[in-house]
Amino acid sequence: MKILPSFARGRLALASLFVLGFLPSLAAAAAPLQEEGGDGEAKAPSLLSDIIGNAGVIGWLIIILSVVALALIIEHFMSVKREKLAPPHLIDELEALFDEEKFQDAMEVCEAEPTYLTNVVGAGLSKLGHSFETMTSAIDERANEEDIQLNAKVGWLSVIAAVAPMMGLLGTVNGMVMAFGEIALKPTVKPNDLAAGIKGALITTLLGLIVAIPVTTAYVFFKNRVTMASIEIGAIVEELFERFRTKA
Repeated sequence: MKILPSFARGRLALASLFVLGFLPSLAAAAAPLQEEGGDGEAKAPSLLSDIIGNAGVIGWLIIILSVVALALIIEHFMSVKREKLAPPHLIDELEALFDEEKFQDAMEVCEAEPTYLTNVVGAGLSKLGHSFETMTSAIDERANEEDIQLNAKVGWLSVIAAVAPMMGLLGTVNGMVMAFGEIALKPTVKPNDLAAGIKGALITTLLGLIVAIPVTTAYVFFKNRVTMASIEIGAIVEELFERFRTKA
């Protein structure tokens, strides 16, 4: 479980960089962008500036949440893949050492380069001299731990995908409450008096769905990638330790 703090620090650093780089552009887009037409009338703002300008506090929180999700997705693309979890050069090196029965050297390689593969292989080698069942038990236990860590890592995308539309709904309810409060305070209310509040309320729902749909897709993608990598690495480890079954 020692690897979790490093994951958290990496996610926080990436998220901070994206927020710092993205917010200035959002602030610029949110500024009034109405231009004067040839007849002196103001043109309607662009869709992007209109959405951001009417997002409100909750809408901006959803936007920041989307930036964090983007940072996580980029980080996962770089780290949650078979080449990182089980580097090909380590597979070849471990296979060569196992074939030569240099198990102590293999243990040193596992300790020097911690990955999913080497952590699982190292757990099995730590029980060298015990029964084959004891070794496989240690391997399975460490593999389950690695799977839990990876699933917890990609699980943050699931949290964001669930929270974003709920925040959008919160913004919508808040906007509708304000609109009806306006009606209660004024005896006669024109439609355009309520339009801005209702529009802002619906925009937060729109933002929440815009964030939730792609983030949910990304979560399923990485979840499947973790599953496939776990199966492939399990087959590699099983092949490495199969020789101890025959010796037993």
